[in-house]
Amino acid sequence: MHPLRPTMTVEEAVAHFTPDRNEVQEVYSEEDEFIGYLTVEAIAHAIHRGELTRPIVEYVVPEVSLPDRKRQASSQAQLHAFFESPICQIVFNALYDGVYITDGAGITLFINQAYQRITGIREEEVIGKHMGDLIKQGMISVSASLETIRTRRPVTLIQTIRNSRKIIVSATPVLSSAGEILYIISSVRDITELIRLKHELDSQKLLQSDVPPADQMGLEDVVLGPATRSLFRLADKVAKTDAKILLQGETGVGKSMIAKYIHARSSRANEIFMELNCAAIPGHLVEAELFGYEPGAFTGALKQGKVGILESAHRGTLFLDEIGDLPLELQVKLLKVVEESKFMRVGSTQVRHVDVRIITATHRDLATLVREGLFREDLYYRLNIVTFEVPPLRQRREEIVPLLESYLEKFNEKYNEQKTMTLECYEWLTNYSWPGNIRELANLVERLVVTTFHNTIDVGDLPGFLQQVFPQAEPTSLRDAVARLERSMISQAIQTHRTTRLAAEALGISQSALVQKMKKWQLHIGSEPELNE
Repeated sequence: MHPLRPTMTVEEAVAHFTPDRNEVQEVYSEEDEFIGYLTVEAIAHAIHRGELTRPIVEYVVPEVSLPDRKRQASSQAQLHAFFESPICQIVFNALYDGVYITDGAGITLFINQAYQRITGIREEEVIGKHMGDLIKQGMISVSASLETIRTRRPVTLIQTIRNSRKIIVSATPVLSSAGEILYIISSVRDITELIRLKHELDSQKLLQSDVPPADQMGLEDVVLGPATRSLFRLADKVAKTDAKILLQGETGVGKSMIAKYIHARSSRANEIFMELNCAAIPGHLVEAELFGYEPGAFTGALKQGKVGILESAHRGTLFLDEIGDLPLELQVKLLKVVEESKFMRVGSTQVRHVDVRIITATHRDLATLVREGLFREDLYYRLNIVTFEVPPLRQRREEIVPLLESYLEKFNEKYNEQKTMTLECYEWLTNYSWPGNIRELANLVERLVVTTFHNTIDVGDLPGFLQQVFPQAEPTSLRDAVARLERSMISQAIQTHRTTRLAAEALGISQSALVQKMKKWQLHIGSEPELNE
């Protein structure tokens, strides 16, 4: 190793203080003239104060006393004795979790067998090396040990090994009586394994249900979790009656699926299930669609007239979605149907009878609409015999992975694909808020199936707005802040321009440089041909 030079930074000098070298180093000028000594205490003091970029000439002393040298040598000997002792090896190697130990300067002293098993990193690759050097070599993405040295407190973070495998590292400092960091002991777990175990546990919870399996109802998309199991249990009970049901919840939560479930479990299961979205049809046409009309009832009407959805649903089930958008003048006619099972077609004076079960749904608060005079109170109470409050998908996280798997299988079959998702991608999507609920989830899965060219869908394939699922902590250093900005700009550029050539031009760098940075950040464009442009 080259001698220490006065212009070196503290960070560069740290690598000279390895376990197999004296803890007092000589410093020479560029002309190889002796200047003085640099001690490990001086380095540790600089690190604790965050002065990693300052030149070491500020910490050089002209001489070091003999007792200091003897004390350093004694401390070093004790350090070697501890980590080379049989009992240390036996204890740490018996642990299932990985163990990584560095000294107070960030030099690797020990890794156990579990760490080597989890990461694939061999002992001879890291022992005696500084954590900063391992980051530069691409062996690890970040260092919990260096962050602990900087903050002087325990740190937990996600680390990527050789740009592929992800592990979770928890580093804890061991302090001397004087408050100096002697060692950093890190425990390591395979985050991929943790995610797999978590998903297996979630799947077991989903299987514990008193509700009949979906395939017995012909509703393959039904997925039950703790938040919805009670809803379907109640649905199973009220399905056997003709009680009016009101389903309330955000758009896309699966209200129509619950309505179909109730119909499938009712005595009307063999009859027709009709659905009308009251918000999807202009107000002046809703009446004609719902109640039907006589020949010549209005301009543009069919000569032969038309049977309405209500009449078509005779003996079956009528599902009126977004009932809160039904015009007030039509609410009077619907109330007549609910109370007496009677109605008249548009342009007719003949009263018709209908036997139909009515299920309604809305994403709006009907009670508030009643108070505001926008919904009839008598109709509200007639429709609201049994109310279901369907929770949004963000409150049903146990269902997200099964839903992703279900729709992935569905769209794979539809488009003759064989796509799979990584566990990290499943976990990432589990932490997304899903404002569009199940409808948004299905849309995303279909998009990923048809736009990605590789069979394994990873986090890097997700749309740009999903790349920021997890809340970002404040940058811990200038380097960290720059890295985050670089990744964000590259991700935005490739999502906007869709080719590496155009993205590189927008960023003002070469295409080859962009491709290398995309590999570094594990970012993808959904098209292999575009990567070669």
